Amino acid sequence: MGKHEKTKEETKNKKNKKKRHIGLKIFIFILILLAIGGGLFAKRVHDVGGNWLAALFGHNEETLKNLDKLYVLAMGESTGMSDTIIVCSYDPKTQEASMLSIPRDTFIGDSRRNANTSDKINAIYNGGESPEKTVEAVNELTGLNIKYYVLIDTEGVVKLVNEIGGVEFNVPIDMKYDDATQNLHINLKAGMQKLNGEQVEQLVRFRHNNNGTSYSLDYGNEDYGRMRTQRDVIIAIAKQTIQFKNVTEIGSIVDITKKYVKTNMNFNSLKDYIPYAVNLNTNNIKTKQLPGESERINGIWFFLADEDEIKEVVQELFLGTPTTAEENTEIENQTNQI
Repeated sequence: MGKHEKTKEETKNKKNKKKRHIGLKIFIFILILLAIGGGLFAKRVHDVGGNWLAALFGHNEETLKNLDKLYVLAMGESTGMSDTIIVCSYDPKTQEASMLSIPRDTFIGDSRRNANTSDKINAIYNGGESPEKTVEAVNELTGLNIKYYVLIDTEGVVKLVNEIGGVEFNVPIDMKYDDATQNLHINLKAGMQKLNGEQVEQLVRFRHNNNGTSYSLDYGNEDYGRMRTQRDVIIAIAKQTIQFKNVTEIGSIVDITKKYVKTNMNFNSLKDYIPYAVNLNTNNIKTKQLPGESERINGIWFFLADEDEIKEVVQELFLGTPTTAEENTEIENQTNQI
């Protein structure tokens, strides 16, 4: 090999060595940036109690402190009516959640003597045009001061369940019902199974079979059983939706929510609850039905709420059971501030 060729090869080696040296510097620089970024992220995760999702959302230790307990009236919309009315609460600080079903036939009129169908709480829904009136009626019944409502279209529930891959649910009884006027056909077998969106719609709309049989009295007959099933279905959907594997579907879930849910809540504010809601143990959600009894008035079935028992249930589910006169006063103050 000649002297000229050696010089060329030495020059080439020097260039390659220089490139490797520059590449090493860049690699080290990237590692340093990653280390700094990782350290900052680790500190942020530590600041939010180890909640990495909250850290990804840009939260700090003050975010959770500033999140109030959330009270929402959830209403299911189907064929222009709302037969599902549920008071829901969630406290991100304590990870406590509660649900209180309001029977659709609940009497809200001024005079039982002149009671008619317009005195039922679901009559003021008016096809979703005036949800505020339903909120007012529920506040009057419960003594709460709920500000937010959520109208959920049944079609949206169907699409959400299908989006998350179905819901595991223990169907309490065999269900067989047909109503051609509503294009409603229910055909489900009892037992634990994975239900798709269309089957979940059948489940939450079921009251009784074609032969007149319904849920057992222990479970809750007719509407009472349906309300219990609806609460359990909501919990099952929530449990499935907040699983980690569905984080990648959050965009589609949000799109479904925006299209099929009407609310007076600010979505930008609501998203701050997401990192904490994913840690909610759905098995600990407290659920009850508005206390009272059914009675036939003027040939119409109404649900008559028990005012004294309502106070106890509201304290238990939403405010905590009082043990002293001082705590009773505190609960009254909380009720006025919700």
